[in-house]
Amino acid sequence: MFEHRMSSTSRSPAPLRPRSVVGLAYDEVRAMIVDGRLRPGGRVPQAELADALGISRGSVREALRRLAGDGLVEFEVNRGFFVAALGLDGVLDRLEARLHVEPGIARLAAARRTDDDLAALRRSIAAERSARTAATAHDASRIFHAALVAATRNDALVRIFDSLWIADVGRRLLAHRRRQPEWQESDSAEHEALLEAIAAGDGDAAEGLMRRHVESAWRHWARRPPGA
Repeated sequence: MFEHRMSSTSRSPAPLRPRSVVGLAYDEVRAMIVDGRLRPGGRVPQAELADALGISRGSVREALRRLAGDGLVEFEVNRGFFVAALGLDGVLDRLEARLHVEPGIARLAAARRTDDDLAALRRSIAAERSARTAATAHDASRIFHAALVAATRNDALVRIFDSLWIADVGRRLLAHRRRQPEWQESDSAEHEALLEAIAAGDGDAAEGLMRRHVESAWRHWARRPPGA
């Protein structure tokens, strides 16, 4: 059964209404990968997805090809599509890309942020500081970065951010980093410093702080052996 291949607490996908059917299928399947309803290494059930979403198998296949381009699924000849199990090399690739992209995002956010953006950033910092689990700490940290990129008012940057920071992968990684007792407070403090620079409209400071922030994560994972 389709439901048995996903988390027992998952919701069933809703049938899609016409717009860009492939785009909607892409969004739905990506969400299922990000929130863990489709597990890393698991086969993507194309026929069952098509039936559940109320679209053709061809539309599902096209959405999966787009997801393969994002690195979220992999295609195996005569076997089909499988959810990618992102290893350490993939993590480092994404962190390297973030190191080049997010400092510029921080600079742009400092120039374009609104009072609502600043409020969203403050809420995410408070949520991270009060988090009691690795997953909730990660999600609050991700929300901070998502609010920051939203403040740029640039949809292309939002899409790049989404492709680089996959929630389910981040939760698993931070389950390791959370073993460092100081990580959560350190991450929150760095976010607080970024917020102050952005609130002041100081693009130079925001860019530099973000570069050091992402470099810290990159150095942490670059030191770990494969499979750790």
